Parts: sequence; C-alpha cells; structure tokens
Amino acid sequence: MPYEDDPSQGKDRPVLIIGRLGDRLGGLMLSSQDHDIDATDEARYGRYWMDVGSGAWDSSGRPSEVRLDRLIPVDPDQVRREGAALDQAIFDEVVAASRPHLT
Repeated sequence: MPYEDDPSQGKDRPVLIIGRLGDRLGGLMLSSQDHDIDATDEARYGRYWMDVGSGAWDSSGRPSEVRLDRLIPVDPDQVRREGAALDQAIFDEVVAASRPHLT
C-alpha cells in the first residue's frame, strides 16, 4: 500500500495481511527499522513490534519487524504488488501476539 506520509513518492508500505475487516483486508505494517533498540520508548507510546525475519517483501533482504498494535484497513483493489509468504509458524505467532493490542 502507499506510504501514508507521502503517497506521491511511489514507495509502497509492506503490510502483513492477517485477516478481513468486512470488505477490506486487515494488515499490520512491516518495517526494516530496528525497534528493539528503543522498545521501551515505543511501548510507552503504545507501539509494539515483533521480529519476523527477512523475506521477499524486502528486495534488499533486510530483517523486518511487524507493528502489533495498529491494524490497517486495506482496500483489496488498492493492493499494488503481489505478496510474499511468511512462514506459517511466525504468522501464527504474529496473530497471537497482536490480539491483546488490537482488542
């Protein structure tokens, strides 16, 4: 999906789709920035991250983290690129770890 900061850049925000929200998809944002360094500050502001490793969603192969506390509604018609599969065990861990932050 386009970056929220400046959609005109043409860059895409990688999103991990974890389910449906009615007629939309529910996604968690992925980031290649390391939030472990400032995890205490992030948590203080209600932002929680989990390492998911690297995958085809990052063309440079950088390790990624997923933000657990912010579900992003995604219009299926606005998906601009094909996805990459996350290991099923890691996906299940992400879904379980996100539940307390999304309810």
